[in-house]
Amino acid sequence: MKHRIVVLGAGYAGAFGAGNLARRLSPADTEITVVNAEPEFVQRLRLHQLAAGQEIEAPKLADVFAGTGIRLRLARVTAVDPERQVVTVADAEGGGELGYDTLLYALGSHVADHGVPGVAEHAFDVAGRPSALRLRERMDSLGRRGEGGRVLVVGDGLTGIETATEIAESRPGLSVTLVAHGELGAHLSAGARGHLRRACDRLGVTVLEHTGVEAVEATRVLCADGTVLASDATVWTAGFAVHPIAATSGLEVTENGLIVVDRTMRSVSHPNVYAAGDSAYVIADNGRPLPMSCASAGSTGQQATAAIVGRLTGREVANVKLFYLGNHISLGRRDGILQMVDDDAQAKPKYMGGRKAARIKAGIVKMSLWGIRHPTFGMPRRKRRPAAAPITSAQSRVAA
Repeated sequence: MKHRIVVLGAGYAGAFGAGNLARRLSPADTEITVVNAEPEFVQRLRLHQLAAGQEIEAPKLADVFAGTGIRLRLARVTAVDPERQVVTVADAEGGGELGYDTLLYALGSHVADHGVPGVAEHAFDVAGRPSALRLRERMDSLGRRGEGGRVLVVGDGLTGIETATEIAESRPGLSVTLVAHGELGAHLSAGARGHLRRACDRLGVTVLEHTGVEAVEATRVLCADGTVLASDATVWTAGFAVHPIAATSGLEVTENGLIVVDRTMRSVSHPNVYAAGDSAYVIADNGRPLPMSCASAGSTGQQATAAIVGRLTGREVANVKLFYLGNHISLGRRDGILQMVDDDAQAKPKYMGGRKAARIKAGIVKMSLWGIRHPTFGMPRRKRRPAAAPITSAQSRVAA
């Protein structure tokens, strides 16, 4: 019987992971299935561009995995049962259960409303392709009115900064305001903060610092200090959260639902489950948790697949470096900031800004997409076969 590997999610971590497994494991002994709700690969790094009105590629996953031996199941994951080693899914045909011997959990994250009233009902976001397109349509409708409109971006993290500056550059007829909970760019060096402020001034982005939001309504936002901000489109970018599936499955998770893993991305409670990307609680080589990011998805996905391949084939598990180098921030299409950090995750004094930084960021995004579209590039002629078919807990219960 083939060893069944099921990968949940086909974002950066899941798609990279599935491709690496297909590259390195023999299809005669392993069966790889990817479960994803959407038929396309979503370039989450560029969804703020999509919302602003630009066209971005969304390759079909069926085309991405064609010829790799990877099976694609278009379905929504509704539950994971690590004791029975099954995943429950829902699709147009009603869904069902998928059994696995090894599970790679990479379902990613979604917008966190932090319990603020009205976010779910009235706010837009750029965390998924459908929601980014919904925001795009809203801004199109504001443009068709011929009277401009007011766009309010709540959240001063990387997503908020990129969204506000992208919209301001792409849609100069709209008034854009960025609501920052603290100081704008507080995590950046002094020079980079200055560059960011100048970019906002150049693009006409109004910045409100040290402003908390208590409620979102259809046409306004209520702030903690009593200020009322009128808004024709409120974009919520104030953080991300993971789906509660992992927490309800019985896997060991943190308070906010991240799967607790060891250095090799293996669940500390269920050894045949691995997690990568935003879903995993990972301690980096500097002793600090890795942040949710595409870079973290890449390194944790590589480590998870290295561990799966190593253990299945009886080889030593290689350690992939787990560290966070810094922040790559786009400020529209012609400006950007590259801010490196030290071992304590503090911004280094020097930074790169301007067109060169923007080109480097664009190059990184382009390379990431190329890697997704060629999941088995460099496939070895001879693939590794499992050293022995491991008896899983579910199989042992059946045998008993």
